[in-house]
Amino acid sequence: MQNKRSILLLLAFAALTAAKIPWHSTPVVLEYPASWPKPAYDFSKNPLTREGIALGRKLFYDPALSRDSSVSCSNCHLSYTAFTHVDHALSHGIEDRIGTRNSPALMNLAWSNSFMWDGSVNHLDFQALAPIAHPAEMDFSLEAVVQRLQRKQDYRAFFHAAFADSSVTGERLLKAMAQFELSLVSANAKYDRVMAGEEPFTTQEQQGYLLFQKNCASCHAEPFFTNHGFEKNGLPPDTTLLDFGRMRITGLTADSLRFKVPTLRNIEFSYPYMHDGRFRKLRQVLDYYSSGAALNKPITLTANEKVDLQAFLLTLTDRAFLFNPAFAFPRE
Repeated sequence: MQNKRSILLLLAFAALTAAKIPWHSTPVVLEYPASWPKPAYDFSKNPLTREGIALGRKLFYDPALSRDSSVSCSNCHLSYTAFTHVDHALSHGIEDRIGTRNSPALMNLAWSNSFMWDGSVNHLDFQALAPIAHPAEMDFSLEAVVQRLQRKQDYRAFFHAAFADSSVTGERLLKAMAQFELSLVSANAKYDRVMAGEEPFTTQEQQGYLLFQKNCASCHAEPFFTNHGFEKNGLPPDTTLLDFGRMRITGLTADSLRFKVPTLRNIEFSYPYMHDGRFRKLRQVLDYYSSGAALNKPITLTANEKVDLQAFLLTLTDRAFLFNPAFAFPRE
C-alpha cells in the first residue's frame, strides 16, 4: 500500500511538473476560542497550510528521523495520551536508551515562547532539533535526516506540495513539523463548554473549581492551565538523575530545581506526572501538594476536597482532541 501511494504521488508530481502547473498550498486558520489571547507564535514567518501540516504530520510519525530508523517523535508523544507517553516514567530512545526526563504533553504550543522542561529551546521552529540530536533519543543530525529524506521519493511530492519546491531542506523540515504541532489545539473539554455557557459543572466539579482557583491557579493559569513559567515545587532531586532543571540553562543558582509548569489540560491521560514521572496517579500528586513538603506554603486539603479537586481536573479532558483522526498516525 505504501509503495502504491508513493507511485501515485510521484506520478502526480511528474504530471504537474511536465505541465508546469504550480501546486498551490491551502491556507489554514488556527481555530481557538474567542476569549483566548492571540498566539505568541509569529505565523507570518511560517503560515499554516494544509499541505505543510500534512508534511509535518508525516515527519512526526516517521522513524527515519532517528539514526537507526527505529524511533519517531510519536514514540514519546502519543496522540491518544495527550501527546506524551504513559508506559514508563522517562523517555526512551534508540537502542532502548533511557533519558532523564518524562516526555511533556504537546498541545496549544502556539501560545508558548519556551519549550522543554528547562526552557532550553525558545522557538518552536527549532524544538525538533533537540530530540533529533539527543544521544538518548534519536541520536542523529538534521543534515543526516535531510540526506536520508532526499533519497525517499515520496517526500519530494510532499515538500513540493507544501513549499512549491521538491527540495528537502532542514529549514522546511523544521517549519513543517512546527506547523503540525501548532495545529494541536485542545479547547473542547467540558471546562471549555462550561466557560462558553453551553453546560454547567456538577456541584462537585464546581467545588473543585473553587479549590483550584484558590490553591493552584497562580501557576496553572486559565485558559491554558500553565503560566508558561518555571517554578519550584519542593520535589527533591532524584539522586540518580541529578537534574537541577532551569539552572542548567541560565547558570543561576536561583533557578536550581525550577522546571516549566506543565499544562493540566488532558491531565487524566498524561500520566506519569512531574518532570521525572515519579507519580503515576493523580491522587499521588494531590497527596504530595497537601503533604507539607511541597511549596513554600503547603496546600491544605481534606480527603473530600481532594476528591472534589480531582473531579474538576477531569473536566479538562478533551476527547475530541485526544482521538482526533487528523492528529493520529497517517494511515492513508
